[in-house]
Amino acid sequence: MRIPHLVLIPSLLYILSGCDHPAASTTSSTSPTSSAADRSIPHLEKQGSAAHLVVGGKPFLLISGELHNSTAGGVEHMRPVWKRLKAKSLNSVIATVSWELIEPTEGNFDFTLVDSAIAGARAADLKLVLIWFASWKNGGSIYMPSWIKKNYEKYSRAKDEQGRPLEILSAFGKASCEADAKAFAALMRHIKEVDSQQQTVVMIQVENEMGLLDHLGKSPGNARRDFSEDANNAYNRPVPETLTDYLTAHKASLFPELYKVWSAGGFKKAGTWEEVFGKSQLRNDVKDWAFYSYYTEELFSAWNYASYVEKVAAAGKKEYALPMYVNAWQKQPSTFLPGKYPSGGPLPQVIDIWRCAAPSIDFISPDIYTNDFTRVCTEYTRSNNPLFIPETIGGETGAARAFYTFGEYSAGCFAPFGIDEEQYTINDPLDDSYAALQQLAPMILANQGKGTMRGILVDSAQRVQRFELGGYTIEATLASDGGRPAIAGGIIILQDGAFFVAGRALDVLFHSKDSSVRIGIDAADEGIFENGKWTPKRRLNGDETHASTWSGTGLKFPPDKVSIQKISIYTYK
Repeated sequence: MRIPHLVLIPSLLYILSGCDHPAASTTSSTSPTSSAADRSIPHLEKQGSAAHLVVGGKPFLLISGELHNSTAGGVEHMRPVWKRLKAKSLNSVIATVSWELIEPTEGNFDFTLVDSAIAGARAADLKLVLIWFASWKNGGSIYMPSWIKKNYEKYSRAKDEQGRPLEILSAFGKASCEADAKAFAALMRHIKEVDSQQQTVVMIQVENEMGLLDHLGKSPGNARRDFSEDANNAYNRPVPETLTDYLTAHKASLFPELYKVWSAGGFKKAGTWEEVFGKSQLRNDVKDWAFYSYYTEELFSAWNYASYVEKVAAAGKKEYALPMYVNAWQKQPSTFLPGKYPSGGPLPQVIDIWRCAAPSIDFISPDIYTNDFTRVCTEYTRSNNPLFIPETIGGETGAARAFYTFGEYSAGCFAPFGIDEEQYTINDPLDDSYAALQQLAPMILANQGKGTMRGILVDSAQRVQRFELGGYTIEATLASDGGRPAIAGGIIILQDGAFFVAGRALDVLFHSKDSSVRIGIDAADEGIFENGKWTPKRRLNGDETHASTWSGTGLKFPPDKVSIQKISIYTYK
């Protein structure tokens, strides 16, 4: 019997000695994910340039959705939700576990809601990813139990630049870190006891969108870091040697901005945070939104958050070493200063800090609600970080982006937020995309990281996408009529000498790279995959294709439904 485990890809395996930050002082000298025993349980497995989740010995693509924050907070409330989810084309769901509900009084645990979620997912034939809402959620500390909230002297709060306490636990809070780790360990121990045989739960998100955040602060950077006494003292102490040793060992692959600020001071290995990384700058103009304001403070905050989370994650993995990740609210034009987005959270510009301080975390993930979707995906796939998207937009936009994400980035997960909403039960365009992706999943998994698969994403602003695959230049164009739909996505896979293409509202043309060689359609079919086997349903020709004698060589995808098509091409002179 195999139970969920994690075999880390080389760039994610960080076996480090214990960090010398207080929150990480008891970290084991070997990451729990690296032990031989854990390799029998669901894992991330390297394939080419990609990594995918393996469950029960088989690769598994998380074609998923995330529930609203409080949906899983009541057993009766969830009963009709499970029925709606079962009717959709999902194979998994992401649900929350609230610290305040499983440990209402200190040391007394109630796992009724956890058991209900596991049972509900099993009955709906869904795998389950659980989010540990504990010390932090969206920057705030609102899911901690009342006995933590009210004892703010013992469980210390972060403070803003004026010294005012925030509704945010300090990453320097030893008592809160220990309480969180203890509760998380109890949760993971319980999941192992009730689920290790059936493996409904396959992955864990530790905390949610953590970082310093104060939207109400008037001055820029008011909460760019914790300004409590412990934090101020730490900021003026030497940068931990563990971190500078790590940066030295990984100098060639560091995030560009981190390399820039560290190199400016001569790659110092000793000194305070400002002596090693320089004094931060501020550019409070949306035109410069991509500039990394208060960067040294953000590095400092990331170290503290990651060290705290490492202690929590390591305690949980000691009980049951499921794959674990963290997620982040994105820096963007509307919130581009640290403190206006959660400073120190697991963003690309601090990924090296997180990798050093939190080796029990297997990868970082983006929550994407912005228009610059491709930029965020590209940033999160730096240095072989696998792309898992646990929160994003659904509807027509999500239906298009799902194809693109799996095809272009060999992603392991795509999960629109609020999948439990009743509006997603009728005519949800995501259902058609997900149904096709479920059919294609074995082929997608087989081609991840091999350079034989691409994603397509076009819209009314950028109607054409061009790329190369299999020796051809491929041109994909939005084929909407009258602006509906305004966005379209697709996936194209080269296998056994033919191209399999899925999507809707697209024209996909193939062009020879050699002007002396002409191409035409040998055969084009629309069909389905049944049990992983291609079954053609009708031969396409004439007006249902792009015939080389008239409009080029390629395929047409209708605007009103998702189609899976196979095309083979021949050449002539």
